[in-house]
Amino acid sequence: MAARRAIERQTGVALWRQIADRIRLAISNGDYDATDMVPPETALAAEFGVNRHTVRSALAALAEEGLVRAVQGRGTMIERKERVSYPISRRTRFSQGLARQVKEIGTKLLGHRQVPASGEVAAALGLAPGSPLVELRTVSSGDGRPLSASFSYFPSERFPKMAEHYARLGSVTKAFAAQGLDDYVRAWTEIVARHADAEELALLKLSPGAIVMEAQSVNADLDGRPVEYSRTRFAADRMKLRIET
Repeated sequence: MAARRAIERQTGVALWRQIADRIRLAISNGDYDATDMVPPETALAAEFGVNRHTVRSALAALAEEGLVRAVQGRGTMIERKERVSYPISRRTRFSQGLARQVKEIGTKLLGHRQVPASGEVAAALGLAPGSPLVELRTVSSGDGRPLSASFSYFPSERFPKMAEHYARLGSVTKAFAAQGLDDYVRAWTEIVARHADAEELALLKLSPGAIVMEAQSVNADLDGRPVEYSRTRFAADRMKLRIET
């Protein structure tokens, strides 16, 4: 029997969800490649120190994601094991980047507001500190799995209707086009990996201790003027970032 994996109790995150996250990571890491099957429920229950009902709930959630499939008389078969690959290039677009990898792409606007530019954001956008910005908070998903959560900032003077257009169109690219910007490119991206904070655990439906990759980036128009600064947190067990040059 495998050594018992620690499950965090009394964290507010359901045990079945934590187990689902750990099984998902094990599949992504190739831990079950020898059989292409998830271990039996009894073995998983012993491994995680829970009852079989909790394990069944975790496997049912993974089945809803399309990651595994129950096969009568055999057990639980792995259907999909790869992370989603997200390319970061001169023209980085979320929907185009995930095309042919997921069947359904979704982006949800969690909220928006006008805020003054902090020193870091103002410098990135080439604005004076305190300049008005439109802030969008979004979560993006693929086939029902949360993949990333973002804070995005746009100069209010140039894009005063950014929130309204994004809420209607569901796309930064389309919202830019509705305000006269037909094309833009990635100026720079910085990426760090760290443990997810409490808000990220909730937004991305991760278990305590999960890792996120945070990408800070600036997009600019074709004249080189910055038009967007964003902080995007990617679930590391579901996505890999590919830098294209």
